[in-house]
Parts: sequence; structure tokens; C-alpha cells
Amino acid sequence: MSQQPVQTVSGKLILLIKAGYWLALLIIAAMVAASFVLLQQTMATQQHNNTLLDIVGTQKTLSQRIVFLASATGAAARDKRPALVSALKQATAEFETNYDLLLEQTGADPQSPAKLDPKSIESVLFAKPFHLDYFSVGLIANGDRLISALESQLNLDNDGYKGGAERVNLDASVANATLSGYAALGQRISADADERSEKLLALHRTLFYATLGVILLVALFIFRPMSNAILRKTRELVEARNSMAFIAVHDGLTGLHNRTFLTDHFDTLIKGAHRRRERLAVVQLDLDRFKQINDTLGHAAGDYVLVVTAQRMRDSCRASDLCARLGGDEFVMILNGAGSTEDINMLARRILAHINEPIVFQGTTILPGASGGIAVYPIDADNAQDLLVHADLALYSAKKLGGGNFSFFSEELRRELDYRKQLEHDIKVAISERAFQVYFQPQVSLTDGTISGIEALVRWNHHERGMISPGEFIPVAEKCGFMPEIGRIVIGKAINEAAEWNRAGIAFGRLAVNVSGTELREHDFDAFLFETLEKAGLPPQKLSLEIVESVILDDEKTGIAAKLRHIRAAGIHLELDDFGTGYASLSHVNPNEIDRLKIDRRFVQNIHENGDNSKIVRAITELARGLGISIVAEGAETEAELDSLMAIGCDQVQGYSIAFPMPQDKALEWLTARMPKKAKLRVLQGSLA
Repeated sequence: MSQQPVQTVSGKLILLIKAGYWLALLIIAAMVAASFVLLQQTMATQQHNNTLLDIVGTQKTLSQRIVFLASATGAAARDKRPALVSALKQATAEFETNYDLLLEQTGADPQSPAKLDPKSIESVLFAKPFHLDYFSVGLIANGDRLISALESQLNLDNDGYKGGAERVNLDASVANATLSGYAALGQRISADADERSEKLLALHRTLFYATLGVILLVALFIFRPMSNAILRKTRELVEARNSMAFIAVHDGLTGLHNRTFLTDHFDTLIKGAHRRRERLAVVQLDLDRFKQINDTLGHAAGDYVLVVTAQRMRDSCRASDLCARLGGDEFVMILNGAGSTEDINMLARRILAHINEPIVFQGTTILPGASGGIAVYPIDADNAQDLLVHADLALYSAKKLGGGNFSFFSEELRRELDYRKQLEHDIKVAISERAFQVYFQPQVSLTDGTISGIEALVRWNHHERGMISPGEFIPVAEKCGFMPEIGRIVIGKAINEAAEWNRAGIAFGRLAVNVSGTELREHDFDAFLFETLEKAGLPPQKLSLEIVESVILDDEKTGIAAKLRHIRAAGIHLELDDFGTGYASLSHVNPNEIDRLKIDRRFVQNIHENGDNSKIVRAITELARGLGISIVAEGAETEAELDSLMAIGCDQVQGYSIAFPMPQDKALEWLTARMPKKAKLRVLQGSLA
């Protein structure tokens, strides 16, 4: 699944979780609010019921008090009657007020059908057997009449009832009926309150359990996935942090410590060795045929060889030793407590023997062939940087001896190191002074002797040591990263000189300059090349770049292949240099990518005596001719070699038999001397008639 659909699904899931989360919160909030409202309603209902029961209780008391006061007033002496009448009047008025309040609070309606329901309040008030409304109203009316009658008898201010007291029926039966009715009303109110409270409590329980259910669902379907996601992300972050911490000090492919870890801990190892008064051996390893493995079997095979080599290094050393990968196929082993030189020698042989064992990759047996260089603390150096440099120099010495073995750092190598350091310094000075010179070596056609091209070669005339061979300073410059700067100096000078020849009408074919992969990897190389041609005024068709097979094999990820296509599209020619010595696939040898093949000098030398070389050159020539690609042979030095090349059909040659590399003034003389002579026009004297 691609990254974008995964992100879309993840985004939808997060959105769904958020929506569910907020929906659950709203539901819970609604349930809590409903529960609160129900609780408030229950409390209000309870308070209302308590008020009604208080009124009922008061009415029961007042009904008995009215009857009692009525009876007491009738039996009391005349002087005490006014007080009793006043009390009776107050009790009756209070009874009437409470009854009106009771009707208002209950909302009872005498016309309501509910009075037929024996369980209703209306039934107690307006229906049999209690007829509480009738008895209450009757009690109030009789009380009022009795009070009026008594007030008349006692000559109190009264505009009410004028009849005699004997006509007022206010006996115990009325009081008892009223009391019985109010007792039944209290029971009915209590029963209704209990029933209503039970319903509210049941609804409250339902809401409570529903809230618990929603919370449980939220926990199961929202918080649980969220917590799982948080735990997973936390675990991923912890793993990523640990992975980053591991990657920071380990090589991602082999799992060995990297250069950063080595730099940070090397001094600690040296201090430990110094404290224990022990030797410490630095063994720098390099695979002799790693590039060949990558070119022929692919990078997967190369990676597998690196992984196996790293594992064999771990298996060969102790837990106290340190194994690190510096980059590419370069490794370092730091051996603590290395012992004597003989001990180190035996240990190094055992390590190399184990590393050099055959490796089987997908049915193919690979012989990596490692070489090693050894520097020992404190004999060769007392600091980490010098120990690594000395071990690298010893490794270089072992490789010069043929590889597959190891060398110790020595005083001779120290002198070479001093010379190399001085050479590095001199190269920097020469770059700043643009002291590198360009020599030119022509390429000619054996058929008609015309000049097909001229190759630009770098030379360095040191102000003290004289002419220094390219084979001596170019490897140092490549190792130090100076080649891009040197290459641009050579290209600039060569293009400027060729532009002068072109403006002067001097035929030189095409100018050929060597370009390394390091130069091509410079992001602005093509821009520099086009700008130099434009400033010098040299047409792009008059320039060709010579590249070796390893450059054209470089992976597309480096951008070299695309850059070469861009350069060739501008009209600049591409030549495959030293053809036959590398590992280029024939798929790259086609006129869409290459304009000319250059046969390496090792196949040209003594071609007239070596039948195998003759067959190789013939095969290359026929291949190029069939593909429509031109061809040139370099290194032709004798007449016999030229004759053999001519017989094979390789027409264009370059070598000492034609011309040595020459400085620009000599090259100009050589080219000028071989220019075709222009015919001179002679004017005849006299008449032709």
C-alpha cells in the first residue's frame, strides 16, 4: 500500500475517533443533565409532597380543634366565651385558608373524571366514601355560623348569622368525618408521592446505567483504541529514538560501529592502553576486488560481501576489541592488549585468513581478497589521528605488493607519508597558482594522415623538483579531493587553446579531455563546461569528453548518466577511454550514448607478436564498425604495431610513434606544419592570344 492511501486511512480513522469521542461526550453530558433535572424534579416533588402532608396534618388538627372549641365555648362561662370564640374564629379561618391552599396545591377539579378513580386525590375530595370537600366546606360553614351566633349572643360586633346556636350542627361526627377524610388524603398523597418517586428513581437508575453503558462503550471503542494508538506511537517513538541512537554510532548496513563512534572513543582506548602500559594495534582493512564485485555481480552482492566481512571481523576479535566501518569497503579494528609484534602478526594473519575465505552469494563463489595495514600504539604514534593515517599508509603499501596480505607501518612509510604530506601541500599551492600545464598528443588517421583529434593531458612542472609524473600526483590528488579543481584548470586551459587554433583555421579534429567520475558528480559541472566553451568561443562539436567504463556504469542515483545525456545533447562528443579493461555492459556501447571507443594501450603494445591481443582489437574494431561508432587505438609506438592496426582496420591511432605529448607551443608548430599547403596563383606575362 502506498504512503498516501495509508495516510488517508489513518486520517479517516483519527477523524472517526474524534467524532465518536465528541458524540460520546455529548451523550454523557445530556445524560448527566437529564439526571440532574430528574434529581431536581424529585427533590421539588418531594418538597411539594411534604408541603401537602404538612397542610393535611394541620387540617386534621384544626378540624379537631374547631369541634373542641365549639364544644368548649358552649359549656364555658359567659366571661370566658369571647376568648374561646376568638380562638374558634381563628382556627376556622386558618382551616379555610389551608383548605384553599390544599386545593390550589393539588390542582383538584371536582369535574375531573379522576374522582372515579379510587386511587386519586379527587376521589377522596369529591367522591364517596370520604367526600372530604363536602365535610371540609360544611365544617367551615358551620363553624362560621356558630361563630356568628355566639358573637350575637355575646353582643360582639357581628354582621353575620343571626340565628340561634341551637340551629348550628357542629358535633363530633363532622369532625370525625373530616379527620377520616384528611387521613385518607394524607395516605393518598403519600402513595402518589411514593409512586412518582419510584418512577423518577427508576428513570434515574435507567439514565445512570445508560451513562455507565456509554462510558463503557467509550472506553471500549474510543479510549481503548486511542490508548492503544498512544501506546503504539509511544513505543514507535521509543524504538525510533533507540534506532536513531544506534544509527548515530553504528553503520546501517553491517551493524559495526561507524566513524563517529570511532572518533569519539579512540582517545579513550588510547588512554586505557597508556594506563595499563599495553600496546594497541590499529588494523585498517580494505577489500581488494570490491569494485569488481559491484560492477559484475551488482550492489546486492557487494552489500552481502560487506555484511559477511563485518561478521567475520566480529568473530575474529575479542569483546574488548573495537570493529568499525569507515565507509565503502574500508574497515578498522582496534585491538586492545595487542602484545608483541609477533603476536600482532599472528593475529592479523588469522583475521585476514578468515576474511579472505570464499563467500557464496546466490550460487556464485566470491573471493573478496582483503588487505590490511597495521599501526601500533605507542610505537608508531601516540594519538588517534596519526595512528589511522599510518595504518592507512601501511594498507596502501600492502595493496602495492599485490593485495591479500598486510603490512606494518615503518620508517620508510613514514618518509613516504612526509613526502605525501608535502606533495598535498604543493598541490594546493599549484591549484591556487593554476600551475598545472596542458600537453597535447595528436590522433591521426593511418589512411590519409589527417588529424582526427588531439588529447589534452595534465602536466606539473614543480618549481623545485621539476616535472612530476601524473602517475605520482594524480592518485594523491584524487584521495585528497583535489581532482575537480585540477580538472577545471586543465579543461579551461585546453578549451582556450583549442579555441585559438579554431579561430586561426588550424585543423586539429576534436579536442579530447579526460573527465573523472568525481568531476562529473559536481552539481555544476555541465554549467561550467558550457560557460567555458561559450567564453572561449569553441563550438561544442569540437570537444569530446573521455570517460572510463566505471563512470558510465555509475548508478543513475548519482545523476551522472543524466548529466552525460545533457552534455551529449549539447553537441559535445563522448568517448569511452581504456575500453576493454573495465566491466562495462555491451548495452552501454551504442551510438546513442558513445561516439568513439578508445582501445587501451595494453592491447596495442606488441600486437604484431601477441595473437590474443590482435584478436581482441579485431573484435572491438568489428563491434564498433557494426554499431557505427568510431575507434582509436592508443599506445602505438612502433611501425610494426601501426602496420598491424592498419591490417585489422583500426584506422585512427595515438601514440609515441605519431607524436609525444607536447606543450601548447610545440603542439601549435606540429599542427601548423601538417596543414595542407594552399596553391599559389601565378600571373603569366604577355598575351595568351
